[in-house]
Amino acid sequence: MNNAQITIREKKLGLLIRDARMAERRSIKECADAIGVKPGIFRAYEEGRRAPSLPELETLVFYLKLPISQFWGKETRSDSMLLESLDTSRLISLRQRMIGALLRQERNNVNMSIRHLSTETGISQAALKAYELGERAIPVPELESILAVMGSRIETFFDQNGPVGQWMTSQRAVQKFVELPEDMQNFVCQPVNRPYLELAIKLSDMSREKLRSVAEGLLDITL
Repeated sequence: MNNAQITIREKKLGLLIRDARMAERRSIKECADAIGVKPGIFRAYEEGRRAPSLPELETLVFYLKLPISQFWGKETRSDSMLLESLDTSRLISLRQRMIGALLRQERNNVNMSIRHLSTETGISQAALKAYELGERAIPVPELESILAVMGSRIETFFDQNGPVGQWMTSQRAVQKFVELPEDMQNFVCQPVNRPYLELAIKLSDMSREKLRSVAEGLLDITL
């Protein structure tokens, strides 16, 4: 992304953030408090004058009980855990450092210098270094721009093991279940069918050779 594309992305992201907040009937102050920023900064996010970092965006969708895919084109929603029990400022700070470390690792993997990355993205070398050290939050459009230059995907930076990551994983699981045909949903929901599901899980972990051996054994029994 060039600077113009980053600006456009900031505007679109701001509209999506505002729509999500309005849909959940939350105030700017409530959302700002949830992610640990001042209301004026959150308002700037909605107006596209600034952009949140990925940890802030993750915490926001967690607070609003929306899947993070809401900001990359999908329109699914679901209920889950409450945010009140989380120390959000500590969580965001930790995620910021983790993302910086991952960013540095990705850059080293593609053998790209800070100078080259700065030239390609238009982001100063000082800012890039601060991002990698976790000293500054990375606005999402800038993170997308950096990853595009390195040929990486934003999804690889989503929280995986933290409370927000576990919540997002559960939402994906729920979405996949909803997408199953109705007869399969009914089958899964029947307690009496649990042994069959457990057997299917065991079979899925077997190698082809082992499955072939089991199938041959069953054939011998039935003949």
